[in-house]
Amino acid sequence: MKINITSKPSSTTINKTGGWRTYRPKTDLDKCIGCGACAAVCPENAVVMKEINGKQKPFTDFNFCKGCGVCAEECPVKAITMELEKK
Repeated sequence: MKINITSKPSSTTINKTGGWRTYRPKTDLDKCIGCGACAAVCPENAVVMKEINGKQKPFTDFNFCKGCGVCAEECPVKAITMELEKK
């Protein structure tokens, strides 16, 4: 019996993978300088930069965010904190 355990390319955009996280990032948009470091290091591409009031700010798609905390660790101004997920 052959079992295929690999994913097809781009299938993660269909499969929402953020449901098992324990912590979630919270971004203080007033403190954020819009550098984009968080979006650059996100292993799931769950963070994208969007224009808000003429400035680039991060937007996290929690359908795909796994709560790894890399974004918070790499933020140069510590505008992102990890908070316990409330379900």
